[in-house]
Amino acid sequence: MQKSLLRAEDGDIVRVNYTLSLRDGPVFGSSTDPLPFEFMIGRGAVLPVFENAVVGMLEGETREITVPPEKAYGPHDDELVHVIDRSFLPPGVNPKVGSMLQVHTADGAEIDGQVTEVDDWTITVDENNEFAGKELVFEIRLLKIIRPG
Repeated sequence: MQKSLLRAEDGDIVRVNYTLSLRDGPVFGSSTDPLPFEFMIGRGAVLPVFENAVVGMLEGETREITVPPEKAYGPHDDELVHVIDRSFLPPGVNPKVGSMLQVHTADGAEIDGQVTEVDDWTITVDENNEFAGKELVFEIRLLKIIRPG
């Protein structure tokens, strides 16, 4: 059976498996559990650098890309890290490091992020995306190209 020489292009629906890891860390996620990831090229459903990597690939081809923070989720912004007095928490809320939390401050601001530190008097909440400031590595395998029309 002859392999398709069809290359992925704008407007195609593609089915891929990928793994995501940090340049300096372990695998963070994968599309293979439970199903491959499917998207239409050119619709902005994925990071542009991810989409651009798929364009031109053949079915069965694998490609690895390294994505710097400025092309992914941007740099880590220290202004989005807040130390909050525990008195702003609703009664019974006992945040743990790593949990997500939404807090309303005295001035009416809403802070929504990940708890990074907890002590007896304060909690620290980081509103940055968990991948902000990190270099990402994707290994992408193109499984199927579906050309509409």
